[in-house]
Amino acid sequence: MANDDVPEWDDADGEEEDTAASVTSEEVTRAVVTDTDWTAETILSQLRRGNIQLNPRFQRRDAWNKPRKSRFIESLILGLPIPQIVLAEDKNRRGKFIVLDGKQRLLALRQFAAGSSFAASAEEEDFKGFSLTGLEVREDLRLATLRKMEHDDSYVDDLNSLLNETIRTVVVRRWPNEDFLNLVFLRLNTGSVKLSPQELRQALHPGPFTDFLDDCASESEWLRAALRIDKPDFRMRDVEVLLRYFGFQFTLDEYTGNLKKFLDDTVNLLNAQWEKEEVRIKQVGNNCNQAIEATFKIFGDNAFYRWAAGKYEGRFNRAVFDVMTYYFSEEPIRVKAFSRTSSVESAFRDLCDTSPRFVESIQTTTKTPLATHRRLSLWGEALSGALDIQLRVPELRDNRLIP
Repeated sequence: MANDDVPEWDDADGEEEDTAASVTSEEVTRAVVTDTDWTAETILSQLRRGNIQLNPRFQRRDAWNKPRKSRFIESLILGLPIPQIVLAEDKNRRGKFIVLDGKQRLLALRQFAAGSSFAASAEEEDFKGFSLTGLEVREDLRLATLRKMEHDDSYVDDLNSLLNETIRTVVVRRWPNEDFLNLVFLRLNTGSVKLSPQELRQALHPGPFTDFLDDCASESEWLRAALRIDKPDFRMRDVEVLLRYFGFQFTLDEYTGNLKKFLDDTVNLLNAQWEKEEVRIKQVGNNCNQAIEATFKIFGDNAFYRWAAGKYEGRFNRAVFDVMTYYFSEEPIRVKAFSRTSSVESAFRDLCDTSPRFVESIQTTTKTPLATHRRLSLWGEALSGALDIQLRVPELRDNRLIP
């Protein structure tokens, strides 16, 4: 698997186009956006009291190494400029905040405070602490922690400099709807690494399935193999890919072309059904791992790539992932495919070579119900022929997919 922080994925079927679809100028005007000069001590206090949503789970999607975190702390001690933090007040809980931008900075600050008086005792074992390393100016602070600085008088000036340093914090209140937050979320990151809206979804739609989805994606070696990453993606794009799979398994008939709404509704439905359907939901998740494994057995290193111009493109394709896991999640289909691996692979290559409609459905126009139906039905028919068995292929009625 690749070691790149940002894997080379075919993002043609991502969510970005859906996220700010219905924000009006009037709604933007009603929102209250304030600049707040919070000190590092104030932010640590907010984190300690749980007012800023910074789940310990975020650590496994940690994008910064220790030297980068250390230099951020060093910048605070030196009073150097740092980017602002952007928060949105939780509509249901006044004084509680969702992180729109700055999660890595907040996580670094919270981890540096592990074991100190600024960390809630109940969370001391939840957050991994670190000591300063790789510093560029204050090499004398090497191996220091906030706890050590609290208990050693030789650090008193540096401790005061750190705690009193102002961190510009923008707080969004009275936001009209989730589309508005998605608009803010995307505008903050225009021109930089594309962020997955899944980060925001995790905060706005909490629940037992939301937590399970995160755990399932993080623990799945097969999902990481499919995405060619060696650790959970720090922007939760792996979680979004897995959520698409759950959506296709549970709510395909509700898909109308708005991918964001489809994924939001899937999360909300499975959160609500968790108590009654936990066993089934977990089994469906396990089936995804087996479907990925089956795809690798058939396609080898070219699993989840698109075939074009006589070769595999070498980039993960979400739409190909959708169709492969949709069918190979069923054990009878997997078992049959294992006995005809060359026929299955040939069927996929032939479909890419001879069907412009299929190619379009996995390459360009991918989000519409028609395109979704085309790739599922065309591959289902080709797979059926390769396996010489009758598969249940989704139908399209009144622009709705019927499994």
